[in-house]
Amino acid sequence: MPDHPLPPASIDETIAMLAREDYLAGRSLATVLFLALKMKRPLFLEGEAGVGKTEIAKVLSKALDRPLIRLQCYEGLDVASAVYEWNYPAQMLEIRLAEASGLTDRGRIESDIFSERYLIRRPVLQALSSAEGRAPVFLIDELDRTDEAFEAFLLEVLSDFQVTIPELGTIKAAEPPIVIITTNRTREVHDALKRRCLYHWVDYPEAAQELEIIRRKVPGCNQALSQQIIAYVQKLRTLDLFKNPGVAETIDWATALTELDRLALDPETISDTIGTLLKYQDDIARIHGGEGARVLTEVKDELRAAG
Repeated sequence: MPDHPLPPASIDETIAMLAREDYLAGRSLATVLFLALKMKRPLFLEGEAGVGKTEIAKVLSKALDRPLIRLQCYEGLDVASAVYEWNYPAQMLEIRLAEASGLTDRGRIESDIFSERYLIRRPVLQALSSAEGRAPVFLIDELDRTDEAFEAFLLEVLSDFQVTIPELGTIKAAEPPIVIITTNRTREVHDALKRRCLYHWVDYPEAAQELEIIRRKVPGCNQALSQQIIAYVQKLRTLDLFKNPGVAETIDWATALTELDRLALDPETISDTIGTLLKYQDDIARIHGGEGARVLTEVKDELRAAG
């Protein structure tokens, strides 16, 4: 019997599981997540940076009491960094010790140094090496930062949950890991890889949902300020900024304003704290240049009209 919580048995249970970890998911996201767990298929999450894609893997790890193994992708990522490499200094030391002891059997030396003892397991191999019943959550984060060659390598991993190491042979997972792949869509990922996954576009939350997120994540933020923060952020996302603020930035801003004991937004407060919300100077200059005050006026008028 497994010694960790079982995956949810329904979509409603999936929503409840995520909510217990303070992740508020819409029904469409909960549905595709439930199906990915049920069908044991990788889940491909696409969306703007900061909408909570990576957080889904972290929440799953905690809710299901599974290890989280994260492969942070970047340009130039190769097999040695992602899958495995050999401990070359230790191998060289073993060779020298063998020579010093008079051992001349090259086949035996080679067999010894290319064994599990000298194998350094990187995230992909770690994700495939867990014991049955303890399959981890394997997060392949920001896949769009890698190149097509690495994508092609992942096809074997995602198709058969195995990798081939020339010196050791094929290593196959006793139980497939729970795979979450994220991309910020800086480039298109090849269809061959997407076909092996279930897909979901993670969008910015609606105002009511984001307000509830603030209530859970920043409980010290008063209701009136929370409403102003959410209304302000939601309007900023309509301005075609270089980088719209994500949910993480909204939480940071609410936390910062709470730490400063602010009870309401005003132009000076926005100017002083905008760096917790926006991260590009052109966007900040636009807010300082009068756009921010206009948005604040609209927000207060709308909230006043709503009662």
